Amino acid sequence: MRLGGVWRRSIDERDDGSVRVLDQTKLPFDVVDLFLASEEDCARAIRTMEVRGAPLIGVVGAYGLVFALERDASDANLEGAFGRLFETRPTAVNLGWALEAMRHHVAPLAPHARAAAARLLARRIADEDAANCEAIGRAGLEVFRAIHAAKGGGAATLHVLTHCNAGWLATVDWGTALAPIYLAHDAGIPVHVWVDETRPRSQGLLTAFELRSHGVPCTYVADNAGGHLMQHGEVDVCIVGCDRVTRSGDACNKIGTYLKALAARAHGVPFYVAMPWSTFDGRLVDGVREVPIEDRNGDEVRLVTGLSAAGTSASVRLLPPEQPVRNPAFDVTPAAYVTGFVTERGVFAPAELEEAWRAMAKGAGV
Repeated sequence: MRLGGVWRRSIDERDDGSVRVLDQTKLPFDVVDLFLASEEDCARAIRTMEVRGAPLIGVVGAYGLVFALERDASDANLEGAFGRLFETRPTAVNLGWALEAMRHHVAPLAPHARAAAARLLARRIADEDAANCEAIGRAGLEVFRAIHAAKGGGAATLHVLTHCNAGWLATVDWGTALAPIYLAHDAGIPVHVWVDETRPRSQGLLTAFELRSHGVPCTYVADNAGGHLMQHGEVDVCIVGCDRVTRSGDACNKIGTYLKALAARAHGVPFYVAMPWSTFDGRLVDGVREVPIEDRNGDEVRLVTGLSAAGTSASVRLLPPEQPVRNPAFDVTPAAYVTGFVTERGVFAPAELEEAWRAMAKGAGV
């Protein structure tokens, strides 16, 4: 996608074998490249949220396994690295999916052949993610075209609300929920985006950064404003990404998504979830009870980080250290509140997901 007038991916492989990513903890004020060259680098980047977004985490995890095997390709290290990388972010199913794909691919090989095979597969996973996200964008563009046409088309502005960051920073390229927005903007549809701040990690900053970089009009709003905007007819459609989707159509995404879905249902606003099929977890049925929800460090709530008056990065304490805090990182939106899932294979109602998944597994090995 476009960054400072230059087209690039969120992760790319360098000549020395390392991979380059953006340090998302420094955005939107500083654009800082990180170069990951070891399993430990990749694990740290995932755990500290230097890289975020389920699809991107999966690719970084895959490269982490590459680096581990380049150091030691034994069975013991393959299993050990798999476990260490998986534990960094257990909620995002893409991480487990990518690591399992890597392990399944290289485990039958002789140790001396594993590292090279792993690197080729990591590249392929990255390329497929970019292609899938573009396909998600094209499927979502048709949804947006229909909603825009129902408003009268032409110069009518299509107002979209999104939560967290599901753009190219969260994937390899294009993004999931933001891909249809980019394509709608590029196709000449007047689109405007309401960007939720997404406390406590404020991933909305990343979404606004992306949209501005691409020239898409957007307005940053407090998380609590979404219901008000819908109540007053200022939102035409909601679209979010996801970290895991069950076969019943329950969608796990960043904390606060569920409240937006409830408000959308109350005010008749379509609520879509953009999902690559790698995020689908056919093992689970009841997302509320079965999806593991990550509880993160309470200091993410107690502290807020930004620029000081002097223009330097600074953290400000909102609460005393002794104040108890609960910090669940995700919530689950039940299928009943989801209008449809926008995937690289088209748009599906929640009730259609399991049948589509079984058909793909039977016909294409998905």
